[in-house]
Amino acid sequence: MGPDGVAEALLASGRSAEKLSLPLLQSKMKCDPEGYESELLLLYNQFNSSLELFRRQANMNFSSVSGIGSDPTVAKDLGDRATFLSHVTPFYPKHLADFPSKLADLLRDAARTLPSGLRCNLAQALILLTNRKIVDVGETLSLFMELQTLGDRTLKMLAFDHVVHSIRRMNQNHKNEAKNRALQNVLFDILQKEDEELAKRVLVTLCELHRRKVWFDERTANAICTASFHPASRIMIAALSFLLDYEKIQNDDDSDDSGSDDEMTESPQVVLSRETVYKANHQGTAASKKKKKAKLQRAMRSMKRQQRLSSERNSNSYYSPLNHLKDAQGFAEKLFSRLKNCNERFEVKMMMLKLIARTVGLHRLILLDLYPFLQKYIQPHQRDITNLLAAVVQACHDMVPPDAVEPLFKQIVNQFVHDRSRPEAITVGLNAVREICMRMPLLMNEDLLQDLALYKKSREKAVSVAARSLIGLFREVCPSLLVKKDRGRPIDPKARPKAYGEVNVATDVPGVELLQMIDNDDEQENDHSDDSACSVSDNDQENELMTINDDGDIDDDENQLCSDDTGSDDDEAEDNDVISEDEDERGSDYEGGVSVSDADGVEVKEDDVEDSEQDDEEDGNVSEHEENDDLHSFSDDEMWRQKVH
Repeated sequence: MGPDGVAEALLASGRSAEKLSLPLLQSKMKCDPEGYESELLLLYNQFNSSLELFRRQANMNFSSVSGIGSDPTVAKDLGDRATFLSHVTPFYPKHLADFPSKLADLLRDAARTLPSGLRCNLAQALILLTNRKIVDVGETLSLFMELQTLGDRTLKMLAFDHVVHSIRRMNQNHKNEAKNRALQNVLFDILQKEDEELAKRVLVTLCELHRRKVWFDERTANAICTASFHPASRIMIAALSFLLDYEKIQNDDDSDDSGSDDEMTESPQVVLSRETVYKANHQGTAASKKKKKAKLQRAMRSMKRQQRLSSERNSNSYYSPLNHLKDAQGFAEKLFSRLKNCNERFEVKMMMLKLIARTVGLHRLILLDLYPFLQKYIQPHQRDITNLLAAVVQACHDMVPPDAVEPLFKQIVNQFVHDRSRPEAITVGLNAVREICMRMPLLMNEDLLQDLALYKKSREKAVSVAARSLIGLFREVCPSLLVKKDRGRPIDPKARPKAYGEVNVATDVPGVELLQMIDNDDEQENDHSDDSACSVSDNDQENELMTINDDGDIDDDENQLCSDDTGSDDDEAEDNDVISEDEDERGSDYEGGVSVSDADGVEVKEDDVEDSEQDDEEDGNVSEHEENDDLHSFSDDEMWRQKVH
């Protein structure tokens, strides 16, 4: 039934002569749900009849050229009605209570026989109901995982994006552990099944959620690691690729996040200056201010996101899902046994070997059978020899017995570092030796190190640089193994590597004396602050006393000044007479040349003696005057205190 048929059916229901299309009827139903119940029931009955036809076709496996499934109009009408009903379901919860279950059952039973366009319409209708929280995510999770295996590329991307975004949106504000655990159990059960295509889609979904840090927990990481033992090669290779290239996937996360709903779709070219902030808040109309503020907020979010990503890249912390392994030793042993017995191609074996070596180095495991296995492939002409040597370096750590790694170490030296080898091979060998000795310095002996150090005189620059880097390493680790001219000025001439199993046991907390010094400094600062506060309070009291004394002594000072003025004339006359007499006496002394010798034989003139005596008398008068002033101020202080009390 086309749009004309829908219009005729609506006219038969008693409406006016206007023709109502489905979008127009949908908008009117949202405005007046009660007034359009009859139209809703009519369209719902038409949907049920079309649905019954498709169900019968699915049960009969009917797929002829002239069948119902090949009629595009019937499929289009059913898809349009499903989309229409999914939009109006929130307004008619009682009338359309069983509508979501019918959609899910149709997709689950007859998805493979439905036309591609109808499948997408039904899936979009079910996604709309899930986004409006009419249908729970857990009820349709397995269905949307199955829809990804039908071979329809559009439906595959639609279902995958819906699963990832719905789980991500569910954990955006806070994490519901119970709900997440239920969803994880559904996916983990599917991952263990033998259906290769379905398990592959589940693994891709888990990897995407872990990469986006939505399910960034131990259960998800262990499930991804366990997928390395899946009997299907495709799933095993996918899990190995994710575990080995996790850093590369994290670096490519920026381009993937640009298309997500939560992240910005474009980076606004806005300079965050004071002028821009001022214009966004104070200039223009209300609408223009709103646009400027929104643009400014987008720019700020972009800058914060770039700073966060740059800080994460610059951080030295290394993360891998292998960190969350519950049984790392069992994981490495099981994967190594599968490596020895598998018949996969060489690239897959190399991936397994690199993953085993990374696990051994990350968790400091002891897997003694790994090193003889690696020794068989240490040849300069071996394919991917650099990756193989990198795996050897990763598998070495100080907890491994040196005797187990020594044959492998000698194999590298004998095969790569000799006079008939090419310069490229010598460079690779010296670098590999340096990296291994950095982790296990006990493998090196004095004769071998001195022989390798002679390559510093090589004409090939790469070889000489590699040899000098090895010498620089042992200048810090164990200078005694080098000849005297190669030692230079080592930091610690007596340095030596730790013996196997040797551990430095700390008897106390390093740096605890610094805390004691800080506590003492704080106590001294507190005492100093208390003393300064007391001195400030004493000074304030003295200033108050001085102001009160000054007010009381104003009258006395004025009286003394007046008395001094009246007696100044008499004092001046007497001083003049005394001065004239002194001058006459000095003249007679100079004429006679009289001198007095003291007991020590030092000659002192009489006028000097008289001057000193006068100075002493004047000093005594001054001191007496000062004492009187002090007594006067002290008596005033006592009087003020008595008044206060």
